[in-house]
Amino acid sequence: MDAKTLIACRVAQEMKDGDVVNLGIGLPTLVPDFLPEDVHITLQSENGFTGLGPLAGPPLPDLVNAGGKPCGMVPGTAFFDSALSFCIIRGGHVDVTVLGGLQVDQEGNLANWMVPGKMVPGMGGAMDLVTGAKNVIVAMEHATREGGAKILKRCTLPLTAAGRVGTIVTELAVFRFVDGRLVLTETAPGVSLDDVRARTEADYAVSPACRAMPLPRWLYE
Repeated sequence: MDAKTLIACRVAQEMKDGDVVNLGIGLPTLVPDFLPEDVHITLQSENGFTGLGPLAGPPLPDLVNAGGKPCGMVPGTAFFDSALSFCIIRGGHVDVTVLGGLQVDQEGNLANWMVPGKMVPGMGGAMDLVTGAKNVIVAMEHATREGGAKILKRCTLPLTAAGRVGTIVTELAVFRFVDGRLVLTETAPGVSLDDVRARTEADYAVSPACRAMPLPRWLYE
């Protein structure tokens, strides 16, 4: 089973009907593909519109998402300038933001924008989104390509924001921050508590109600 598909499918279950949602580039953009039929969200794009939708037909030359990729729009789309876009974000009007992560630590800190020694264009709107959104979900693979931990006692990379992460979803587990403490609440089917412990550096509690991720059967077919 593809890890990114599993993560996106589980994150989609966090959405509630009517939510205003901002999705980061990469894995988070897969989330709308797995929304339950009775859940309808409004996607906000930080470059200046609400109503982001899937690309249908030839791309429009001047319509791109925040990552600069061609995109579509749904009925009711509204366009505005970047100033208003960031007023929406900074004013707390985004219900959920879903971002990828390079590192998250047990204090709820996120590092997702810079790897020292590599060229990066800048932090973009991530700092504003993580600070301004009501609910911050980090959707990322559990370990690095080399097998190193990404859920740490303390981030070692430059931070995007401090103490703002609410939920972490990986292909192995779901963690939530409860009263300032990192808590394991779900494991992926076939994944044991020992499997999660072996690949997680951070200190965390295991919820008494910890369960298997409620994933649709078709994901395994």
